[in-house]
Amino acid sequence: MFRLLLLVPLAACAPAAPQVPAFMAAEIETGAGGRCYGRDITPAVIETVREQQREPGEGPARYRSVTRQQILRERREVLFETLCPPEFTPAFVETLQRALVTRGFHPGPVTGQLDRVTLDAVQAFQRGSGGPDSPVLSLASAQRLGIAPLTAEQLDIMNRR
Repeated sequence: MFRLLLLVPLAACAPAAPQVPAFMAAEIETGAGGRCYGRDITPAVIETVREQQREPGEGPARYRSVTRQQILRERREVLFETLCPPEFTPAFVETLQRALVTRGFHPGPVTGQLDRVTLDAVQAFQRGSGGPDSPVLSLASAQRLGIAPLTAEQLDIMNRR
């Protein structure tokens, strides 16, 4: 009985697995070398064009307006490097939330929970900084926020300047 009493408190102290929303975990896949990748689909860019076309026939020129849509950029799927789900600990999410609050993207409070408000803030930050238009935090965005370490290659480039 004494052992049971010791095990119960120890089990309560074990770190909980990070709670990553199911949709986000489904959008992250593990690639070669244990790196994780998020998936984003960029929408097509379509422009509406209005032209004046001359109607055939004799006599004074008559024109009619013709409207058509033109695809400027096709819809495409984009893969981007992201953090793997085990890294989304409550402490990491708190750091992420604080970084987003500091930059005016997260209204608060800092909870350590990867909730809808935080995911919306991540998406807004990434959209505004040229990253993927996704609630899945890209590694590049985490590095811009200062919450993920730079690679050795990135540090080397910075040290050359």
